[in-house]
Amino acid sequence: MLLQAIHIRDPYILPEKNIYYLYGTRGQDTWGEGRGFDVYMSSDLSEWQGPVEIFRRTPDFWADRNYWAPEVYKYGGAYYMFASFKSATRCRGTAVLKSESPLGPFVPYSDGPVTPENWECLDGTLYISKDHIPYMVFCREWVQVGDGEIWATELSGDLKKAVGAPLYLFKGSDAPWADKNRERYITDGPFLYREEKLYMLWSGITDAGYVQGISVSENGELMGKWHHREKPLFGKNGGH
Repeated sequence: MLLQAIHIRDPYILPEKNIYYLYGTRGQDTWGEGRGFDVYMSSDLSEWQGPVEIFRRTPDFWADRNYWAPEVYKYGGAYYMFASFKSATRCRGTAVLKSESPLGPFVPYSDGPVTPENWECLDGTLYISKDHIPYMVFCREWVQVGDGEIWATELSGDLKKAVGAPLYLFKGSDAPWADKNRERYITDGPFLYREEKLYMLWSGITDAGYVQGISVSENGELMGKWHHREKPLFGKNGGH
């Protein structure tokens, strides 16, 4: 099938041995009951095979809705999925699942969410520091705090749990392009990458709509001061 035939949100691609693995939120399940996640495969990013179901909710799984934004990483010889979930009695949070293959099956690995128990959180992403310490960067949602925030938490070496208290990075209104007339500021979808500097892609909102911005760490590390570009990178008033 062609890419435009795939109905997902929050796409994430893992390249592995000349194959691209595409993960995402099932479009039809975004706001209702959560049932699982799929993967699609391609050798050229144009023609795709799938979907292959890689995680299906079991009766004892802690969450039953908002199965969002799965990201899959190869780490220490296995594959780890960071995905967001919610239930009627537990806050939305990012949990870790594990598999021996990018094609799954993925099984619950962390003991529920790795994010703080009483925080509404989403979109956890894995970051490995220059000294090889794993962190999860995630959003604390605007639905709870008004001005959405981005935090980091150090993970244990096996990625199974958080270590210590979460670390505050910045809030949505810090971006110069954020609509200053709003009472609430969205932070979504952080993703980090390093070239000469440490960059973070993340999404927010302006007076023109939902956009993607880019921020740069002053000292090249998570806990450096984050500088935000004057305009969003993608979106209705961005540069692309």
